[in-house]
Amino acid sequence: MACAHIVNKSFAPGRVELLGNHTDYNAGVVLSASLDLGVAVEGTTRDDGKILLSWEGEPGEFLFDAPERTERWTDYPLGVVALLCEAGHRVGGFTAHFSNTLPFGSGLSSSAAIEVATAFFLARTFSLDIAPMDMARLCRRAECEFVGVNCGLLDQASSIFGRAGHVIFLDCRTETIELDAMPSDYALLIINSGVKHALTGGEYNERRAACFEAAKILGVPFLRDATSEQLARADMPEIVRRRAAHVIGENERVFAAREALHRADATTFGHLMLASHESSRHNFENSTSELDCLVELAAAHPGILGARLTGGGFGGSIVSLGHRDALPEAAEKITKLYTQKTSHHATPLICSPGNGALATQA
Repeated sequence: MACAHIVNKSFAPGRVELLGNHTDYNAGVVLSASLDLGVAVEGTTRDDGKILLSWEGEPGEFLFDAPERTERWTDYPLGVVALLCEAGHRVGGFTAHFSNTLPFGSGLSSSAAIEVATAFFLARTFSLDIAPMDMARLCRRAECEFVGVNCGLLDQASSIFGRAGHVIFLDCRTETIELDAMPSDYALLIINSGVKHALTGGEYNERRAACFEAAKILGVPFLRDATSEQLARADMPEIVRRRAAHVIGENERVFAAREALHRADATTFGHLMLASHESSRHNFENSTSELDCLVELAAAHPGILGARLTGGGFGGSIVSLGHRDALPEAAEKITKLYTQKTSHHATPLICSPGNGALATQA
């Protein structure tokens, strides 16, 4: 165990999903990128075995004898502690102060960033030897089993495996990562719609169940194993067909986008993003009028090659791909027009893919 009272720090970024919407629980494939915004943790060990958590800008501190659910933000770090202990790792008492540059409810995975930042901080503080993908799996289990939010591996893996200037390819079946370079003349414009990301349990569960029903009708383990041609020949309820069409199409778009990246073909990548959003809007019905408005405004700007909602949908953000030099003007014009049309205030962020999580000694 590390010496008491040495201050350690960690940082874990949020992520932006570029293509592969709702493919994770269908054993599919996803393209994502780490951001340069995220959650930072700083703290030390404690001699009394207790856990003291605090959040920058939030009143008060939370003291725990052991991990317990609180229905607050503290569930995310406490879930990581609980899963680490369950896995046999020795975690003693500690103080941890959290700070954040990632907007909550924006669909950029602040929850996974909290989990990963906690895990990296504890691994550094208590000298835990955990492989990166095992760390991602543990953080995912913390969210599913302790917090009670059913999620795939995308968010945690993206927070860990990011590399500057690269797009992350995650195969959710094999749980393997590959990195593809993004053309250097292009960058990402993420715009928070100002409408909080709110995928309710009922909506999420309905879509998940429809995907599993479609796979059963098609006679495949997961929709990852089906093609659009198979779906066109199958007999199933129309709502189930549309849900399946989105996921099957997303998998196909991810593979096509990887080929485009290998050719440094940003134009094709952008077209695939637009097709993805149209499928979200029509087939999966997880968009909103505000997200549709932002995508329409972005697509109309000459410096933007493509745009789509990112994350679960039902609010949150869109992500656009465009020429790096054109994005400042695009951000200003799109957000101004959006406010005029919707009365919501949108927040733009221009970024390039960043590095994954890290931990250091202060």
